[in-house]
Amino acid sequence: MRKYFLTGLLVLVPLAITAWVLSLIISTLDQSLLFVPEAWQPHTMFGRDVPGVGAVLTLAIVFVTGLLTNNLVGRWVVKVGDRVMKRIPVVSSLYGSVKQVSDTLFSSSGNAFRTPVLIPYPHADSYTIAFLTGVPGGDVKNHLVGDYVSVYVPTTPNPTSGFFLMMERSKVVELNMSVDAALKHIVSMGVVAPE
Repeated sequence: MRKYFLTGLLVLVPLAITAWVLSLIISTLDQSLLFVPEAWQPHTMFGRDVPGVGAVLTLAIVFVTGLLTNNLVGRWVVKVGDRVMKRIPVVSSLYGSVKQVSDTLFSSSGNAFRTPVLIPYPHADSYTIAFLTGVPGGDVKNHLVGDYVSVYVPTTPNPTSGFFLMMERSKVVELNMSVDAALKHIVSMGVVAPE
């Protein structure tokens, strides 16, 4: 009985977690329907809510925004909008920080989370997989002696939480593996080893 129970868990747990995450994502994206006039919302048109309509709407809005801002006029509008946002007292600091982080993470030319590395952590005799995020800057750089890099150490099994560290470049070993393979290795607690 124990063997059958464990086999059932191995089949159902990944399916249940995948369904839960997809449900969470779709229900979050469906919130975009709040901006649609009442007459055009699914519960008014069809008499009931239709899950996923808001997700499709959100993806369409993101795509159209990218399409429109990818030309000369669109880029000009974005620059003007950025300047306006940066002049509003409280909003400017929040908007600037979020924009800088999103530009770093989502830009195709950015290096954030593109390189898995092996680092000694939490002490010199044990190692963990981390991701190269750049180099220290600003006043921090003035207080570090030597060549340092910034790394993000994700935690298991939730890689969205973790630690930010600045380490000597000589102690960081770049790994010849994809980001996906490194994340699978971390999330699986080392069970799913990279090829």
